[in-house]
Amino acid sequence: MPRHFLTGDELGPAELEALLVRAAELKASPRSSRALADRCVGLVFEKPSTRTRVSFEVGVVELGGYPLILRGDELQIQRGEALRDTALVLSRHLDAVGVRTGPQQALEELARHSEIPVFNMLTAEHHPCQALADLLTLREAYGRLEGLRLAYVGDGNNMARSLAILGSLAGVEVVVASPPGYQLDADCGATLVSDPSEAVAGAHAVYTDVWVSMGDEAQADERRSALGAYQLDDALLDLARSEAFAMHDLPAHAGEEITAEVLYGTRQRIWDQAENRRHAQKALLEWLIA
Repeated sequence: MPRHFLTGDELGPAELEALLVRAAELKASPRSSRALADRCVGLVFEKPSTRTRVSFEVGVVELGGYPLILRGDELQIQRGEALRDTALVLSRHLDAVGVRTGPQQALEELARHSEIPVFNMLTAEHHPCQALADLLTLREAYGRLEGLRLAYVGDGNNMARSLAILGSLAGVEVVVASPPGYQLDADCGATLVSDPSEAVAGAHAVYTDVWVSMGDEAQADERRSALGAYQLDDALLDLARSEAFAMHDLPAHAGEEITAEVLYGTRQRIWDQAENRRHAQKALLEWLIA
């Protein structure tokens, strides 16, 4: 059976640690591995992308492979072809396939019928590749993950869920502050609160995400109103540890979920996160394929 990476809980703590160690090695020497030589990796984008596409496409090339970019409107799925049929065809041509889509169940259906590894580049419920990059960023900053406290403020969305899943595997205490109606399920693996200052107290890093995600545009005004008190600014960051920094998975809307002063200031590692997507994902691809 092929390995898949759909939510992050496919990894055990030791596997996650080894993957992050390998990611750091690949960051230090980006072209040192040819693990994907003569391999072809399909990258299916049914949702727009900047960081995911660039980081995966460049990462596959650096590993010696060929990235095959497939847009949603270029596949027969859009015309009603069964996901099972698509999985069976892709398995005959590719060595692995990543999917950036909406429904988690569509990704799982594709994986169920695939004879090659399937990995999650984003769904409405999970964003595990970003969480891998985030853990790499925290590890770089503090030299460890065990015992760190990560505060997430804002919408309890796919990003918050993936941080909760992978953070708990790494020994990170993840505390998520969201208003009523925007909270994660109680069994997500994180500590859930409503007060952002409570979440941030003692935190080693403070994380946020956009208030209006793809597909939420119809509720934009309602969401901005509900999440307005959860903005990541210098005053909120001051409540964390003195060495704490801001994190964001991007794209950001300066002046909404994060101030421009924090986004572009010296108290953040947001652009390190964006770079670390490539290195963490290369380690993941080695684990999945090599």
